[in-house]
Amino acid sequence: MLGSTLKVCFLTQRKVDFDSLSFWLSLLQHFTRLDGKLPKGVLLVGPPGTGKTMLARAIAGEVGVPFFSCNGSEFEGMFVGVGARRVRHLFSAAKKRSPCIIFIDDIDAIGGSRNPKDRQYMKMTLNQLLVELDSFKQNEGIIVIAATNFPESLDKALVRPGRFDCHIVVPNPDVEGRRQIMESHMSKVLKADDVDLMIIARGTPGFSGADLANLVNIAALKAAMDGAKAVTMADLEYAKDKITMGSERRMKLASISHKQMLARLDVCMGGRVAEELIFGENEVSSGASSDLQQATKLARAMVTKYGMSKEVGVVTHNYDDNGKSISTETRLLIEKEVKYFLERAYNNAKTILTTHSPIARSFMHWPMHCLSTRRLLEIRSKVYLPKVNSQHQQQPQQIVAQ
Repeated sequence: MLGSTLKVCFLTQRKVDFDSLSFWLSLLQHFTRLDGKLPKGVLLVGPPGTGKTMLARAIAGEVGVPFFSCNGSEFEGMFVGVGARRVRHLFSAAKKRSPCIIFIDDIDAIGGSRNPKDRQYMKMTLNQLLVELDSFKQNEGIIVIAATNFPESLDKALVRPGRFDCHIVVPNPDVEGRRQIMESHMSKVLKADDVDLMIIARGTPGFSGADLANLVNIAALKAAMDGAKAVTMADLEYAKDKITMGSERRMKLASISHKQMLARLDVCMGGRVAEELIFGENEVSSGASSDLQQATKLARAMVTKYGMSKEVGVVTHNYDDNGKSISTETRLLIEKEVKYFLERAYNNAKTILTTHSPIARSFMHWPMHCLSTRRLLEIRSKVYLPKVNSQHQQQPQQIVAQ
């Protein structure tokens, strides 16, 4: 009965409750001839996206009675008393159109638990709602349906019997329900012959009706972007993976060899060695501190993460856990190997710069980004400029001699 108006096939265990409400409204006198009383309120409880609002609309459409819909946050206003006045107007209009259904979505916005410390104007809307739920008789044909995602936050006076008599849990669909929901959404989408919705349904546990609608939409957009004529199984699998795991990230992973790491260590030591060769060991500055830090970090990673030390072996160690996972002897061995890599890089850099000293000195008038401006000017003034001045002084003497 209810399913003919809206696809709510995943709630087969709840159909009886809603169908009873539909009969109560349509055959009011028949059900009340034995002094039975209709429920005043029905509280729909469940996670977001399960279709609580759609179910309320389906009930009204099935019975064919007026349907008043509003959101809990719409009652509150900037001025005091606006929320209570709107509640009165809503129930007044509903009584004139009886039998009817009043649907309040997100009722926790106005029906939260009251606190004695709250100010009086903060309770006025909820108090008025409680009064209105008691103001009409149960046989007048007005049913209030409310939906919330947080039933534990509602005031106890609001959810007691006599106001919201019936509590219905709207869960996420099961595997068969997910298949039927996707079939309903796929009815408006061109699908290929290889589409098997049961496979997708088995791979989407915990998905709500809104999630499944989003899955079908993403698959349709993917097929349109690829220029396909219909939605294929690959498009549905892509949409499922995108929702569960996020968008695909394409990264180029470049591995670094042992030889390249050793070359990087040599480069990091070049700045300190150049200062020692030019100014002497007693005149070195702190300009190479960043290079030394990077070299130490790389050397330690080669020993503890990449297994490139013969002494430590092909094993990884968590060096930054304050010694909880490695012994003192292993820690000392790691430091010894790190020092070995750094000293080896230092000696290689010194050999290279000493062997090719004329070439290295010829680059001193070039911009050196690895040195600060102050240090660059100091190098130019002490080494390069005296050499240039001496060459200019020798040229006039040669001309006079000629």
